[in-house]
Order: sequence, then C-alpha cells, then structure tokens
Amino acid sequence: MQRRDLLKSMVAACLSSAVPNIALSTSALAWKNWSGNQRCVPSARIAPQSLADLQTWLRNNQGKMRSVGSGHSFTALVPTDHTLISTSYIRGVTQAVDKIMQADIAAGTQLSSVGPALNEMGQAMINMPDVDRQTLAGAISTATHGTGRALQCLSAYTTEIELLTAKGELLTCNNDTNHDVFKAAQVGLGTIGLITRIRMQNREPFKLRRLARWHKYEEGLAQAEAFSKAHRNFEFYVIPFTGMILSDALDETDEAVTAREEFDGNNGLMDLKLARDYLGWSNEFRELVLGTYMKTLSDETNIDHSHQIYATERNVRFNEMEYHLPVENGLKALDEIKRLIESQFQQVFFPFECRFVKADDCWLSPFYKRDSISIAVHRYFEEDHSPLFAAIEPIFQKYGGRPHWGKLNTFTPEQCANAYERWEDFKQVRQALDPDDQLLNPYLKTMLKA
Repeated sequence: MQRRDLLKSMVAACLSSAVPNIALSTSALAWKNWSGNQRCVPSARIAPQSLADLQTWLRNNQGKMRSVGSGHSFTALVPTDHTLISTSYIRGVTQAVDKIMQADIAAGTQLSSVGPALNEMGQAMINMPDVDRQTLAGAISTATHGTGRALQCLSAYTTEIELLTAKGELLTCNNDTNHDVFKAAQVGLGTIGLITRIRMQNREPFKLRRLARWHKYEEGLAQAEAFSKAHRNFEFYVIPFTGMILSDALDETDEAVTAREEFDGNNGLMDLKLARDYLGWSNEFRELVLGTYMKTLSDETNIDHSHQIYATERNVRFNEMEYHLPVENGLKALDEIKRLIESQFQQVFFPFECRFVKADDCWLSPFYKRDSISIAVHRYFEEDHSPLFAAIEPIFQKYGGRPHWGKLNTFTPEQCANAYERWEDFKQVRQALDPDDQLLNPYLKTMLKA
C-alpha cells in the first residue's frame, strides 16, 4: 500500500507539472448526485481551469473517465471508479453574434447564469426548464427541456458544439462541419467527447406573464389540450389524493415587471407530506380536506423577464421517472397513472408534472420526429421509489413512451434500438471517436456495447 501511495503521489506530481492550472485530487473523494441515489468513489477527480488545461490532461491520460455537471441526473450516467472530470471552471458566455441572435456559452456554465449574461448582451434563451442548476453541457447531453407546444428541447437550439475527444483532439461540429458528430453530440450522454463550448440559437429579450390556476381534476384534464395550444408555455401538475390540478401558463407581454408573491412550492410540498402523514389512513378524508383547502386558493399572476420567471427553487429532494409520450397518448397515460397511484400507493404525496414539447431531429432526443407530452412522477428522496416506478413504467411503455435520459428508467439497448432510428448511427459515431471506450462507465457500456 505504501508503494501504491508513493506511485499515486508521483503520478500526481507529474500531472501537476504538466498541467499547472488543474485542480487534481488522487485521494478517494466520494461523489453523489443531488438526490443521493447515485454515488461513487472515483480514483481521481479533476477540474481543469481552461480548455488548454483539459486538452493537455487528455493527451497524457490513458485511463477511463466520466464528466460531471451539477449532478441533477438520477440515472447512472456519472458514477465511475476511475477519473471524474468537472468543467465547472470552464464557464461563461464568451461571445454573442447579435445579427443572428446566437451566443457561445462555455460547457460548465449553469443555466442560472446564462439568462442574466445573455440579457446584458441583448439576447435571451428561446426556452428554459424549470430547474436552472444544471450546467448547459449536462442539460443538452440529456435533452433537458422546458414546456411549450411550439418549443423544442434545449439540444435542438444548439447550432455548434466544440468538444475534446478522449485522446484530446479538438473538434468543432455543426450542420456543415462534422455533421454526424454534431447530431450525435446534441444528445451525447457524455460519451462522444468532453463538450467545451456550445453555440446556442437565441432571440431578443422578452418578458412573460405567468398565470397559475387551480382546477378540479376532470375539468383541468379536459382543458389541458386547449390550454397547451392557447399559451406560449403551458404545463400542469396533478396533485394526488386531492382531486385538483394546478396549471401554469406563460405568455409574452410588454407589461411592467410585478412584485413576485408566488405560492411557495417547497412549503406546499411539505404541507402535502404532513397531510399524507396524518390523513393517509383515509383517501376520501384526505381528498376532502386537501381539495377543499385548494379550492380556496386564488389564481396567481406575475410578470418578469423570461430568465427570471422560468425557474423555481427545488429544495425538497426527490427521485424522478419521466417519460415522453406521443402527444395523442399522453393524457390517457396520465389518467391511468393517477388512478393506479391513488389505488395502490397511498404514501405518494408529490405532484406529477405534465409538459408539452415540440419534435426535433437530434438523434437521441426523446422528441425525435415526435411532438410529445412529458409526464414526470416523483417520490420523496427518503422513501423507496422502486415499487412505484416499477408499477407505472409499463404504462409509460404501453403508450409508446421514451424515457428522459437523466431520469430513472429500465430501458434496454433493444428498446433503444426500436425507439431511435439513428441508434446504430449514434453508436458508430461514438465508437469511432472513442475506440478504447474511455468515456463509458458500466451503465453506459451495458447500453452502448450490446
């Protein structure tokens, strides 16, 4: 063990000498994701402070590696026993091209930082998800999305991707240069290379008016399709064991920004947990109490700049399963899932979320050539999610669902091959750029080497 420690110290010294601007740890520092369901103890963790540092390190590295953003994926995309690479120092909006409303954004930039920086440059992202703690590279690598019947996932708004291969070769990819690499890297799962820069198609800054409304379940479900067509952004939450839906609609406006006095979703979730703990012995009484209370809540309206209004704080941790279904099947699947949960899983209190996403042409996007309804079901992080997710996943799959790459699922390589017509093309591009499989961990090797 002493000789091994000596060897690791010598390796660390050599690497530190070769790459002076890299934060390197060869001690066993544990990593876990946001919810705590994914964990690992990598043999080393590095955080390059520049593109040049990362490229130099890759050229001197022969081992396996995985990259990590902010840890907001629930699937096993990150865990590794080898080197874990963070691009958190490679961040910032580095260049804006005003004439075509595009901007270059470094890979490790968190979405929460993108909006304000773009706003100062006279631009805004076309759409955003409701969680903004992810890095941009992590978000596009998993086809992260917001909501909007005419709006696509973030990956579809990329116009150019710069990445380093596992061997340290720098590639610029777009529709004209390295086209197939570009289409694969738009949703690349961190397996094509290490993304360093992303050029995003944006638009001029704009304000949004939010209208949050409460509906009886049957009425809200019946109107969901029409609401999704009437509003720029529309989503809704089914609150189990209440008979109620909370809808959230956004529309562009020129009105002045208003003070924000929104419903505190984190406190609201813990109130739902409290009701579950004390009233869970009777579904009927629980629904009577909660439903009656929610009917007393008024609609909420507020106006703000787009990047300020999309995201919400998520301080109550959970694990999540999300599937994207053909738009014509989504509401039927949602109703079936609600009925199953309320008949078999009385312990569930988390709302489940329904969003609308436009089709795209990114090879591994769950929205590839298909307008979709996304349904996300959550379970409190301290409670076992496995029985619930095992029960609802067959419903998702029965209606033709494709899982979110960052959310828990049991999709197999065979199911991926059936769901994605460019699956084999993706694998070929990936293998050509990473012939030694340095970018694969056990989960990804199972999925991509079958």
